[in-house]
Amino acid sequence: MRTTIIRKLTLARSAMLLLGLTSLSLAARSLAQDVDVNPKNVTLGKAEYCPYLDHAYPDRVYFGDTHLHTSYSTDAGMIGCTLGPDEAYRFARGEEVTSSTGVRARLQRPLDFLVVSDHSENLGLAPMIAESNPDLLKTEWGRMVHDLVKSGKGGLAYNTWGEALLKRQDPLKGNDAVTRAMWERITTSAEKYNEPGKFTAFIGFEWTSAPNGNNLHRNVIFRDGKAKADQIIPISQYDTQDAEELWKWMNAYEQKTGGRLLAIPHNGNLSCGMMFDDVTLTTKKPLDRNYALQRMHWEPIYEVTQMKGDGETHPAVSPGDEFANFETWDKGGFGSTVHTRDMLPREYAREALKRGLKYEEKIGANPFKFGMIGSTDSHTALSTATEDNFFGKVTPLEPSARPDRFDEIITGRLSKDPSQRQYAWQTSASGIAAVWATDNTREALWDAMSRKEVYATTGTRLIVRIFAGWDFVPDDAERHDFAKYGYQKGVPMGGDLTAAPEGKAPTFLIRALRDVDGANLDRVQVIKGWLDTKSETHEQIWDVAVSGDRKIEADGRCKTPIGNTVNVADASYQNTIGSPMLLGYWKDPNFNGAPSTTYG
Repeated sequence: MRTTIIRKLTLARSAMLLLGLTSLSLAARSLAQDVDVNPKNVTLGKAEYCPYLDHAYPDRVYFGDTHLHTSYSTDAGMIGCTLGPDEAYRFARGEEVTSSTGVRARLQRPLDFLVVSDHSENLGLAPMIAESNPDLLKTEWGRMVHDLVKSGKGGLAYNTWGEALLKRQDPLKGNDAVTRAMWERITTSAEKYNEPGKFTAFIGFEWTSAPNGNNLHRNVIFRDGKAKADQIIPISQYDTQDAEELWKWMNAYEQKTGGRLLAIPHNGNLSCGMMFDDVTLTTKKPLDRNYALQRMHWEPIYEVTQMKGDGETHPAVSPGDEFANFETWDKGGFGSTVHTRDMLPREYAREALKRGLKYEEKIGANPFKFGMIGSTDSHTALSTATEDNFFGKVTPLEPSARPDRFDEIITGRLSKDPSQRQYAWQTSASGIAAVWATDNTREALWDAMSRKEVYATTGTRLIVRIFAGWDFVPDDAERHDFAKYGYQKGVPMGGDLTAAPEGKAPTFLIRALRDVDGANLDRVQVIKGWLDTKSETHEQIWDVAVSGDRKIEADGRCKTPIGNTVNVADASYQNTIGSPMLLGYWKDPNFNGAPSTTYG
């Protein structure tokens, strides 16, 4: 039997939700989970006075961002962003930074980790233009865009670059030394600000696949440091738009360096049905077992929320979910493709998880069994994620009185149909990646991502922990040794359980603690998805814990809304409703031992 937890807690004010808490699979081990916690080794070594010397399980959640762009991304640097990786890491570590538009900024609380994931296509072009880089000026095209920018025609220079990108014609082809120099600046910055145990500066980049303008982007995250990362230059969409070719490139890197990589897809809601398609991109062949195993090996987690909307679910695919219509971006992408309703099941994470069960039954492997994180996709070099102090996600949309801060067209620009457009005012402040790890290091955090012990939030730093097993009882949710017991008797978020013992049903322990500076909690929900005897998928929602004196009825739902204390006039709220912490125990009342079941 397989289950996947991917659900949200609702906060006590209507403005914020927690999305995609976890992904938990109950089945045989997958290739993606090559790092795990052995229950027998939760406490290691001989008995000593201090019981914490050798415990091997994650005891802290770390909050960070795996998707941030600086001036080294051409679609940031050539539209006003002047801050580079150094400023990005400094800001994430809690330092004050002046933004590209002159706004002084500092995070309320530092992040624990950051990935600077600049687009690999013509990496560092804007900084090279700004500094009149000699290697750039050796090329005819480089001199042309440089002179346009220096003469005040930056918009024309950017459009010239964009035209080449759309045609996938690399204007600097054959000049790998230029890219390598910029890449090595990025890796140098990551080494400079990486401080194991205190702050993790990951090395990474974004591979920006966009066939016909449809979003199939992936962020590539290195477990390694500069010495290994500098042995390559990042792959780009000039090389390929096919994720299978990306995986081959990643494998070649690992074979060459002995390092480790994973990739994080994002924005399936802007893929026009291609992110979780039923056929491969290039050959158009139906997905097979090898494809499924490869995808889950290289892409164990998925970015489910970020600036361009929520990718968990949609009202059309989850009609019984009253929270499904959260920050929905379901119109056109970056190309001219017109979005249609039939694309939705191949765009959203929750539906993909259910469809993955059908693949498991049909081909013996699940291509869509992933954990979930959130991240910002900010193009300002500043990782900002709070709704109550929205900073803007691209430099022209930073705090100002400019009307385009609200009216700028973000997606659907190339469509002839105005209804396909999404605007700046619809941009989300999301999100944050939450990772349960043994330490704040590249290795420990990357390993946790690889085993999917992660969750996503839309900006608020809730602390959430979930375990699943066969023998938990209600009182276990209040144990003083909650985590230790959870690892010994079950599996954490992202883990796998073996087949159900005779007569047993899966049981879940859930703890959720509000952000110290955030709103109280409304409820904890679990969603069950399953495959029936006719291979049709179904979905059902249960409320597991609710705040206040509200009741959960016999059908597993609380019909009484939490209420709303938001004052729209001054954008404030009162924490007078909801609970600061919710504890939940849930046992599937209808489990019948079916091999294809998901819980979310």
